[in-house]
Amino acid sequence: MNRVIAVDGPAASGKSSTAAAVARRLGFLHVDSGALYRGATTVALDLGESASADDIITAAELRGLGFRVVGDAVVLYLDDSPLGERLRDADVTGGVSAVSALPGVRRWVNRSLRALATPDRTLVVDGRDIGTAVFPDAPLKVFLDAAPEVRARRRLIQRDPALEDLGPATVSAEADRLRRRDEADASRTADPLKPAHDAIRIDTANLTFEEQVDMILELIKDAALHLGPSAG
Repeated sequence: MNRVIAVDGPAASGKSSTAAAVARRLGFLHVDSGALYRGATTVALDLGESASADDIITAAELRGLGFRVVGDAVVLYLDDSPLGERLRDADVTGGVSAVSALPGVRRWVNRSLRALATPDRTLVVDGRDIGTAVFPDAPLKVFLDAAPEVRARRRLIQRDPALEDLGPATVSAEADRLRRRDEADASRTADPLKPAHDAIRIDTANLTFEEQVDMILELIKDAALHLGPSAG
């Protein structure tokens, strides 16, 4: 059995920030699988609209796209440099859904993620198919969720903490975008978004961030998962 805690959920469900906090509290390594898809999208954008999955993978490998363990962090590199804020640029955000739906890209990302799960490391990995496709034998699988309107409000505040216009129209427009993303993720042919059959589902709508982190920590304790500290 691998030493992986899988945290899945739809867009803006808080899975990445929650997984990072759990990993930090326990001294484990946090892996944001979405970052690798965004990295692949960056490569795809550089190649142009006609790039196939094979083109993207070949270019990604030639340019050294991949995770590196740097101290107590897992950092995505491209061209021997951390990608950093480039991953959140609008063109990457706009293109990542299409690139991540390519079966060949998904297989490549899954192999890359599994390569990180060495016997001397405990990983907290977040994504949309970690418990179903990437690490189906993970000893703990959590699926975070909330209504689109709840997730929309959180995403808007995350983007701009000073945002004042959180009226119904603004929230509704963002919720509609999230619904479309949910539908695309759930209906794709390769590794669709869905909870693993043995995942513990957590509705975060009425939970604070600290409460959902504490809930996962309790699940780890209750499951007697003696996973041990990570070793980079």
